[in-house]
Amino acid sequence: MKDGLVVAGVGENGRDARDEGLAVSVVVPVYNEVESLPHLLAAISSSLADAGLSYEIICVDDGSKDGSDRWLKAEALRRNDLRSVLLRRNYGQTAAMAAGFYYARSHSVVTLDGDLQNDPADIPMLLAKLDEGYDLVSGWRKHRQDAALTRLLPSKLANLLIGRVTGVQLHDYGCSLKAYRAEVVADMNLYGELHRFLPALAYIEGAKITEVPVRHHARRFGQSKYGLGRTFRVVMDLLTIYFMKTFLTRPMHVFGLFGLLSTALGTIIGLYLTFLKLGLGQSIGNRPLLILAVLLVVAGVQLFCFGLLAELLMRTYHESQGRPIYRVREVIGKNIK
Repeated sequence: MKDGLVVAGVGENGRDARDEGLAVSVVVPVYNEVESLPHLLAAISSSLADAGLSYEIICVDDGSKDGSDRWLKAEALRRNDLRSVLLRRNYGQTAAMAAGFYYARSHSVVTLDGDLQNDPADIPMLLAKLDEGYDLVSGWRKHRQDAALTRLLPSKLANLLIGRVTGVQLHDYGCSLKAYRAEVVADMNLYGELHRFLPALAYIEGAKITEVPVRHHARRFGQSKYGLGRTFRVVMDLLTIYFMKTFLTRPMHVFGLFGLLSTALGTIIGLYLTFLKLGLGQSIGNRPLLILAVLLVVAGVQLFCFGLLAELLMRTYHESQGRPIYRVREVIGKNIK
């Protein structure tokens, strides 16, 4: 993993090829969960073995300071079903999940937290739902075992707001227990705190999304890494998602619109002041409207130029990566190669 980015690993030659023999890759972001890890890995292995599913577990240590990284390294050397990805420092959950997606080799990917609050026994149910034709299956902690004031209430409000803004109505955006088709997450570039908006990002790409109730347990070890302090970051990322959903391929529609409105309003005020000066002989030099007119025209021109630059950047983004502006779910017909 490159410092400051959430993509490939340092010293790696690239993502491994998909392994057709694997039914699922289980991605677990880890930060200071050394007490939970032995129980979690045992529960994942037991659940998937009982369901007769071949699997790999990818634990991404996000700069833990409690020995989680050392435990994962030793465990990965001992067992064949575990891949431990150790990040250089604490990048955040979004980066850890992106690293896990990068190293996943199965065509189905499941994510869950490393704190034992998600139940690995629910993984087969999510995979079965994925097989019904969905691209993303999100868990819903219907009976959530968290503090009402600091966790449940803010979460409910955030879910309502995110659903209203993104158009993806889910009861529980914050649940990390989710199942994805690998091609959905492979096409996403994650930054900031965007992991909580993965359903919205997948929806932008045309994914079919559903939600199923899952079990949730009270935390047994350690302390929660979440709190009210994340509210500001969530709001900022939500605005980013809204812009991506609405204006990703047409930024001129928003910048240009506001630019033209600002320029037009400034011009109207300017014409009015010109009439007062030339038609009625009044002094306009000390009028606040004159400053407002100049500011509106200048701001309008700048916004319009921002729109043009954003259009150029968007075209460069798509063309330089060979990234189409559409997604094909499947192609049906005879003699298709």
